This record gives sequence, structure tokens and C-alpha cells, in this order.
Amino acid sequence: MKIAILDDYQDVARDFADWDSLGAELDVVTSYLGDQDELVRRLAGAEVVVAMRERTRFPAELLARLTDLKLLVSTGQRNAAIDLKAAEEHGIVVCGTGYLSHPTAEHTWALILAACRHLGTELPAMREGRWQSTVGVPLHGRTLGLLGLGRLGSRVAKVGQAFGMETIAWSQNLTPERAAEHGVTAVAKEELFARADVLSVHLVLSKRTRGLVGAAELALMKPDALLVNTSRGPIVDETALLDVLRRKEIGGAALDVFDVEPLPADHPLRTLDNVTLTPHLGYVTRDVYEIFFRDAVEDIAAWRAGSPVRVMSAT
Repeated sequence: MKIAILDDYQDVARDFADWDSLGAELDVVTSYLGDQDELVRRLAGAEVVVAMRERTRFPAELLARLTDLKLLVSTGQRNAAIDLKAAEEHGIVVCGTGYLSHPTAEHTWALILAACRHLGTELPAMREGRWQSTVGVPLHGRTLGLLGLGRLGSRVAKVGQAFGMETIAWSQNLTPERAAEHGVTAVAKEELFARADVLSVHLVLSKRTRGLVGAAELALMKPDALLVNTSRGPIVDETALLDVLRRKEIGGAALDVFDVEPLPADHPLRTLDNVTLTPHLGYVTRDVYEIFFRDAVEDIAAWRAGSPVRVMSAT
């Protein structure tokens, strides 16, 4: 049996699980294969593919070309980049792994603090021998706005409260009672954008959330407000965001997720001095990777033995 592990950027997948126990040929791909023809060539003969969340897309046309593929293991519990219906039609079993949400909440605060204290400027300045070139923005007494108050949003709220921030939130289904359980005030969408000094996105990408943060919402924000996105890039209209950042109409953005990933080297977001960027690191921690790859090995072993696996269903 040949197993292909995709998008292992740090080349660590082999360190986090006992792949030898499967007695299979292992092909670890450490770079992003964005070209479909190249991907088909590389995966030829692979009966099993392990995909890292939403790094590589598996649309219907690609799945139709992967004629050797029988089992597709995605790290995490959902993967919008896989056409589950097409996989089902081609007899490909798609299953997932366990996951931890708290590392993304932690990374959200890493981004907020880095942006508010201008660490992107000050850290390299220290290495270059310079001293104090920026003035930071405090969080105490400011307002943290949460677009979504689920598992992640509520964790982020708790930290904001520890910093002495007022916490407000909005989502389509959020009730005042549910918000109050977390010490958060539920507000209207327009009020959220108008009042927040830091506005952090914590929604699942879906048809109703794609492009939810557009030009109209960004226009409501304070001129010194910070927009933070560790959820999914397409929730925020990238063109509209670039426009307000270039015009300095908001204080800045701190982003871990993008419309196209990896973010192209010549992307305009990389050139702006009011943007703090990280390469989708929210879930990239040792604890999460241990779960991802351990469970992937267990899924493969169970599938080969005809035992139940964590199947992702299209229905």
C-alpha cells in the first residue's frame, strides 16, 4: 500500500505517529502542489492520501483523475476543500481526525498583541541595533468585538476580559442569553463594527458567511480599529479590505488566513505596513499535530482492517 502525505511543510509528519506500523510505502510531500496535473502525477499509485485540512483542494475533477485513491484522510473534523459528494460517487472513503480549538484562540491573541505593540517593526529593529521606534496601543478599557461566539470566540472573549476589555459579539444565531453566559453583550451587526477597537472573526466559512465582512462593514469601523481574522480568508472581502488598508481608513489588520493559500509572494498584503501577517499558523502546534497524525494512522489501520473509521459524509 502506498500512502501519500500532502503539504507537510515542516517535514514533521513522520515524527508525530508510528507510520512504520502500517508497513506501507510512504511518500511525504513537503511543498504545496498547486498544479492539478502535477498533483495527479505525484499521487499516482497512492491508495491512501493524508491531506492537511484545507491546504490542497480536492474538487470533483481531481477526484475523478485519482483512479488509485481509495481512502482520503483529512486532518480535522471538516474540510471544505473536499467535494464529499464526488468522493462518494467515486467510491473514495473520506474520514477525519480529532482536533483542538484552543491553539487558534491563542494565536489570535498572538496576532492582536503583535499588531498593537508593533512587534513586526520592533523585533527586527532590535536585531539591527535600533531602539524604540513605535508607540503601542493598550487593550485595557478598549472594546473587543467578536464576529462569532462559539468555541473559539468565547475563548478569545475570556482573554479579552482578563485584559480589562469590554466584550461584545454578533452572529446570525447569537442570543443575548447565550452571550451573557460568557460575560459578553450581544449587539447588532452594525454596532459591532462601529464600536469595536479590535474586531476578531470567529465564524465557519459557509455560503452565508462568505464575503460577510465587506465594504459596508469595513466603512463602519473606527479609523484606528484593528481587524483580526484567524478563521477563513473568504469571510472578509479581500478587495474591500485592501482598499481600506491602503487608504488608512482603519488602523490595520492582523491576518492568519487568506483567499489563496499559500499567500503568493507578490501579493499586495505583503507590502502594507499596517498589516500583521502569519502563514495560517493557528492550529500548527505540537499537540494538534500529534492528534492529527496519530489519528490518521489509526484511521488507515482501521480502514484496512474493515473496522469503522471517522467518516465525513456528504449528507
